[in-house]
Amino acid sequence: MRGVDSVSRAWRGWDPGTKASGRKRRIAVDVLGLVLGVLVTPADVRDRDAARTLLARIAAAHWMLRLVWADAGYAGGLVERAATRLRTAVAIVRTPPGRSTFVVLPRRWVVERTLAWTNKHRRCVCDYERLPAHHEAMVLWATTWHMLTRLT
Repeated sequence: MRGVDSVSRAWRGWDPGTKASGRKRRIAVDVLGLVLGVLVTPADVRDRDAARTLLARIAAAHWMLRLVWADAGYAGGLVERAATRLRTAVAIVRTPPGRSTFVVLPRRWVVERTLAWTNKHRRCVCDYERLPAHHEAMVLWATTWHMLTRLT
């Protein structure tokens, strides 16, 4: 996610995969797409490193959480770490073998849908906040607003 010029260089990074500078927004959602946790990091922080922090946050807040579905980018030591330290199983959702085109994967579309809902809010399209914690709050406000509109 691109940040405006007021975002400090200390809080921005370069992501070689997307060839963009800015921050990355990582979210954890439940099966309905409601946000359990948000973590905003510079774009150069690896997904597995950020997932450790995010998993620790949501495990502390949601102590009954026992299963997490994750993208293949989170495979590796994170699975064992979550099982031993957090008593949470991490199931990796992988693309079926032999598929090189786009395919809708079970459970991964829920996160993408939530990110699309969040990006409908003006303050979440671009990163205007100086600190990552402020942008995390904006994401939570956007998802709260979305939940309230679905209730009414």
